Amino acid sequence: MSALSVSSSLLGLFIGLMTFLFIFRIILTWYPQVDLNRLPFNLIAWPTEPFLIPLRQLVPPLGGVDITPIIWVGIFSLARELLLGQQGLLTLMH
Repeated sequence: MSALSVSSSLLGLFIGLMTFLFIFRIILTWYPQVDLNRLPFNLIAWPTEPFLIPLRQLVPPLGGVDITPIIWVGIFSLARELLLGQQGLLTLMH
């Protein structure tokens, strides 16, 4: 197995996991009473919060709703398609 293949697999796993976590983060925004510092919710909040903090400074909440997790799902989906999709850069390098 080549290094490019391994790195593509790891990148795909990372992007998939982060997309999954951000989708859960979007669902958690529907329940503002949830304490993100307690298990199992901190397992979702801990890896996503470093991505959300800088984006929140650029994109304020719209109507009191934090849309930054939605933006990150779009960013990770775009990155997956550009890098690993059928015509993605890493796919074409194989």
